[in-house]
Amino acid sequence: MAGRGRRLMAAVLAVALVAGCGAEAGPEPRPWHDGRIFLATGNTTGVYYQLGGGYADIISRHLPGYEARAEPTGASGENITRLVEGDMEIAFSLADTAADASAGRGAFAGQPQPVRALARVYSNYTHVIVRADAQFTGLAALRGKRVSTGSPKSGTDVIAARLLTAAGLDPERDVRRARLSLPETVARMRAGTLDAMFFSGGLPTPGIADMLSGAPGRFALLPIAELVESLNAEHGSVYTTAELPKDAYDTPNGTPTVTVANVILVNADMPDQLAYDLTRLLFTYQTDLAVAHPEARNFDRQSAASTDPIPLHPGAARYYQGG
Repeated sequence: MAGRGRRLMAAVLAVALVAGCGAEAGPEPRPWHDGRIFLATGNTTGVYYQLGGGYADIISRHLPGYEARAEPTGASGENITRLVEGDMEIAFSLADTAADASAGRGAFAGQPQPVRALARVYSNYTHVIVRADAQFTGLAALRGKRVSTGSPKSGTDVIAARLLTAAGLDPERDVRRARLSLPETVARMRAGTLDAMFFSGGLPTPGIADMLSGAPGRFALLPIAELVESLNAEHGSVYTTAELPKDAYDTPNGTPTVTVANVILVNADMPDQLAYDLTRLLFTYQTDLAVAHPEARNFDRQSAASTDPIPLHPGAARYYQGG
């Protein structure tokens, strides 16, 4: 059911309860959104989906009156749209896409979105994977090649276009671009109908791990860290670099790449107490969340509040301030 529909139903039920009580004391306030929390995650073989499932389980077990469920999506851009429309209550997003949404630029040009952050969590590593037999030496070599840039409106799709541009390529004209989910991309890489793929994800990303382990030596990770200065000059200082370690996917060497932080978002209209509680659960049950995916071990309470330029929700801010 659409977000507005669920809100309307909750409002009708609340009015009916009040009317039925007559002059008696009013009922206990109903939980926000009737106690149902939907988490917008990402592709089913990605880290967002695994972490979202773990977070939903923690919310359902430890937040009285609420039941949560993780939903697969096309990731960052779609997540923000569905969050603002009220179809989702929590959304995972790359920080660059979230910053665009908050400022009303990029895909959200002229329409700033009322998103607020609960936390900055782990960093995504940009995976550029190519056919090993093609011996590509850089992104410029992808001219004319078949390339998947990720699900439409995803954070991967955004950063892939920006990286191709930084390498001197027009993403729409200079490559044969396909906007595909991670499972679709992996299937086509295995079938040999793609020459290269982009994916921005935590380590390890399950779908990529399966692809690389299932075809040793057939694919290679392309180093792209040298493009970070061009990215930040054009889009602001949201990108950093790191080595994608060789033990992440059992590759011969580490791969210098571009990284970007992930944030957990809510709508600005979320009640402060609920935002406080949802933030508290992230860190109180961090060990449990790490069972869902090891990236949860990298959540750092000290840096989690550093979500600028995305505004921190006041409820989350109170948690970090020890309130």
